[in-house]
Amino acid sequence: MADDRSRTRRARSAPADDAAERPDARPPVPDAGSGARVIPLRTQARRARNATEPSATVEEAMAAHPSGGEPDEGPSAAEEAVERLFAFLRRRLDGEYTVDEFGFDPDLTDNVLIPALRPLYRSWFRVETIGMHNVPDVGGALVVANHSGTLPLDSLMTAVALHDDHPARRHMRMLGADLVFRLPVVGALTRKQGATLACSPDAERLLSSGELVGVWPEGFKGIGKPFRDRYKLQRFGRGGFVSAALRTGVPIIPCSIVGAEEIYPKIGDIKPLARLFGAPYFPVTPTFPLLGPLGAVPLPSKWYIEFGEPIRTDAYDPADADDPMLVFNLTDQVRETIQHTLYRLLSQRRNAFLG
Repeated sequence: MADDRSRTRRARSAPADDAAERPDARPPVPDAGSGARVIPLRTQARRARNATEPSATVEEAMAAHPSGGEPDEGPSAAEEAVERLFAFLRRRLDGEYTVDEFGFDPDLTDNVLIPALRPLYRSWFRVETIGMHNVPDVGGALVVANHSGTLPLDSLMTAVALHDDHPARRHMRMLGADLVFRLPVVGALTRKQGATLACSPDAERLLSSGELVGVWPEGFKGIGKPFRDRYKLQRFGRGGFVSAALRTGVPIIPCSIVGAEEIYPKIGDIKPLARLFGAPYFPVTPTFPLLGPLGAVPLPSKWYIEFGEPIRTDAYDPADADDPMLVFNLTDQVRETIQHTLYRLLSQRRNAFLG
C-alpha cells in the first residue's frame, strides 16, 4: 500500500514538473499596447531575449562544477570597481596611456569622465535613444544636433549615449566654441574627452581619420534662448559643418534631442553680469540665482535622443564644398529634418518630466 501511495503522489506531481520545464509555460512578453512610447529596436530585442532565454539547469551547473559543490560566486560589483580603479591608477602612474594630437585621453574618458556622467544619463534624465543603427560602427561621420538647456549638458549626454548604447561604443569628438576651452579645469577636461575647436580644419582632420564628430551649429544662440522659444531651432551658421562633410565624403547624421530645454528654463538674462564675466549671457531661471548653488541642479526632465537617417555626401566632389548654394541647401535640409523630428517627438511625449 505504501508503494501505491508513493506512485500516486509521483503521478500527481509529474504534470506540474513537466509544465515548469516547458519553455512555453513562461509568461509571454507583455504587449506594449497602442499607447506605449516609441522604444528603440535594440532595447526591444534585448528585452525579448531576456524574457525568453532559459536559465541554466541544475545539470548544467553540476557539469560546470564536477566536484559536486555549489558554483563559486564571482567577484562582486564593488570588488570589480575597486580592481578597475587600481588598474587605472597604476596605468596613470606608469604612464601607460596615450593622448592624441588633439589632447584626447580615451583611458581617462572611459574610466573617469563617462562614469561621472552616467548617473545623470541613466537615473536623472533617464535618456532613451532612438535610431542608433543609423550611426555607423566604423569610419567617419558627422552628428549634427540641436542645442539647448542654458548649459550644454545635451552634448555630454549625446557623448554618453554613443559610448554606452552604440554597439561599437564609439567616442564622439565634439566641436566646441573657443570660450569653452578658455575656462579653467573645464577646458582641460573637455580636451581630455576628445573635443576640439569648432573650425573646419580640425573637423576635416578628425573626419578624414575615421572619427565620429559631433557639432551643434546653433551655438550659444541655441543654449541661451529664452524658455518661450524652446524647441524652435535658431540659425545654423554659415554651413561650415556641411563643407567639412563634403570635403571628406562622410555622412551627416541629424540628431534631435528632446528634454534638454526643461533642465534650466531661462526666463531672464542679467546682461551687466554677463559682460562682467565675459559670458554670452547670465541666465535667470526659476531656481537660479534665487536658490544659490542649489539652483545649479538641473531639473529631472525625461530625455529622448533620436539619430536620423544619414544624409550621404560621397556622391559629391570635394570641390563642391565651395558651392554656396549646395552648402545652403544641405544645411537647410539638415535643419528641417531636425526640426520636424523635434515636433514629432514632442507630439508623442505626454509630460516633460514623466515622458
